[in-house]
Amino acid sequence: MPEQSNDYRVAVFGAGGVGKSSLVLRFVKGTFRESYIPTVEDTYRQVISCDKSICTLQITDTTGSHQFPAMQRLSISKGHAFILVYSITSRQSLEELKPIYQQICEIKGDVDSIPIMLVGNKCDESPSREVPSGEAEALARSWKCAFMETSAKLNHNVKELFQELLNLEKRRTVSLQIDGKKSKQQKRKEKLKGKCVVM
Repeated sequence: MPEQSNDYRVAVFGAGGVGKSSLVLRFVKGTFRESYIPTVEDTYRQVISCDKSICTLQITDTTGSHQFPAMQRLSISKGHAFILVYSITSRQSLEELKPIYQQICEIKGDVDSIPIMLVGNKCDESPSREVPSGEAEALARSWKCAFMETSAKLNHNVKELFQELLNLEKRRTVSLQIDGKKSKQQKRKEKLKGKCVVM
């Protein structure tokens, strides 16, 4: 069966509690929840621009535990791009990404052409920082991937993270902007601009 070209699949990996779901939910729904609820696997969809047409950005928020190696392998083999998340307050969470990165290399082969972002989340908790950003940046360089620090809580660099990931895609032109096609909401907003509405 041919690969569906109208889907762009991004898999989000990282240890439990680093904020994978928070980052995804903040990006897709604009929400943040304080409580931690472990994820087994969730998929979110967002419409994006792709090669001058519209496609679906499919984000798979994977489990933070090692209980499901088969699911992890499947997410890697189907994924077009990867976000590897650790918490800047946990050195252990950065260590846990190393075998995942190795697995991506094994399954995908040449990772030079695959968009991968190393993401230090929870940068709003700087006083508890265990991972200096310089160290993570050096690791990202050795992995030939991009690096960014985010805060799902403060909505810092969340949209930028997904845009940057799409910018790394060389085989297609993918963007969060949907060119030329305005949503009904945007059209309505423009229509209402400058008009008084009496309720």
